[in-house]
Amino acid sequence: MSVADRTIVLAGATSASGIAVASALIEAGARVVATGRSVERLAPLTALGAEVEVADATSLDAMADLASRLGAVDAVIPLVGGWRGGGGLAGQSDDDFAALLPALEAVRATSRAFDPLLRAAEAGRFTIVSSTAVGRPLAGGANYAAVKAASEAWARAVAQGYAKAARDADQPLRAASVVYRAKALDPSSLAPRIVALWDEDAAALNDQVRLLD
Repeated sequence: MSVADRTIVLAGATSASGIAVASALIEAGARVVATGRSVERLAPLTALGAEVEVADATSLDAMADLASRLGAVDAVIPLVGGWRGGGGLAGQSDDDFAALLPALEAVRATSRAFDPLLRAAEAGRFTIVSSTAVGRPLAGGANYAAVKAASEAWARAVAQGYAKAARDADQPLRAASVVYRAKALDPSSLAPRIVALWDEDAAALNDQVRLLD
């Protein structure tokens, strides 16, 4: 299997990571559908050859609408991120926590909206980017680590759902949910990992938590 000719949704793709991943996927022959909140911020992705959609990746309604219009999808990668922290535990403000929550909201919205399509795909993939902070949370990054930990828990629940659906249908597992952890996210290390999601069978990938170089 390869990524060529597959439809990949990059939700919240206007960051440097989104642009790098889109570029690598398009070069490998994939169809990329990239979402963002403004036409202006999506312009670099349009220039790469991605199809763009002005849509809120944290909104279940917006993602469900996109899923209904695409019809068939092979992978969904929510890339909403950001970091706020510092100041020890006393510095973990409610405002900072609220600013970080969209990353979790995007994981929830995209996985729910695209779940039927990914299960129906020949080799569906759902992938999130997390942080090594989950394994060693610090007081000054408690808000951030908590949101990433919740996102990982959700992605692993998605993996269990894929496995259970395959067992109940007495069919081989075709969909996989994967978590990648990074200490400091380097777009150039993430992009090839996304392209390589079809180098392994779903059974080997599903419910994996892997470190990025």
